[in-house]
Amino acid sequence: MQRMGGEDRQCPEAGGRKLQGRKGYKGGGPWPRHPPVGMALLLLSLGLSLVSTQELNPQAIVRKNYDMAKVSGVWYSVSMASDDMKRIEKDGDLRVFIQNIESLEDGSLKFNFQFMVLGECVKVAVVCEKTDRNGEYTVNYEGDNRVLLSETDYKLYITFHLRNMRNGTETNVLALYGRVPDLSPSFLERFEKVCRKYGLGPQNILSLSDQNDCCKYKK
Repeated sequence: MQRMGGEDRQCPEAGGRKLQGRKGYKGGGPWPRHPPVGMALLLLSLGLSLVSTQELNPQAIVRKNYDMAKVSGVWYSVSMASDDMKRIEKDGDLRVFIQNIESLEDGSLKFNFQFMVLGECVKVAVVCEKTDRNGEYTVNYEGDNRVLLSETDYKLYITFHLRNMRNGTETNVLALYGRVPDLSPSFLERFEKVCRKYGLGPQNILSLSDQNDCCKYKK
């Protein structure tokens, strides 16, 4: 387990630009404020296409024979669930925020996390060793752990199941990560369905989308 320096994520600020007239427009000034009907329909179509790409596609869900190389990349913590809520609530030892995942050449899976320690943002790299089972890994962190990739579509979301054994006590934790900080309700409903398989209900689920004090987003 390695500690690394922290960083803030910020959105770029938009710069203003005066609207200029165009060659061929004979109105003597800027273009009309409202776009032509054809352009408006095109923008609407593009907007609807963007929304649809953010929705869960059941046919794209993968539950076995994972291609772990496709799991690599940037992820964001969206939700967590556990049968021991104290361990994932504020100051809980299993409350961590994902930054990225990397599939290593030897088959191991490296997680880069962030969490707060005494008001300081700390980064931790955790390397999980693969087992003979596809999508399953082991790691020693706050006890003995088995990490299982539950399901994913690679492009938008991924769900992991962690089984932690510490001092003879078993704790189950499920984590929903997204390629974007906020996922649509269809993904959250899917996560609730996965949680029910492990006996976890809505009372066991926490939203983490806006809870990471290490990240500062300008909206």
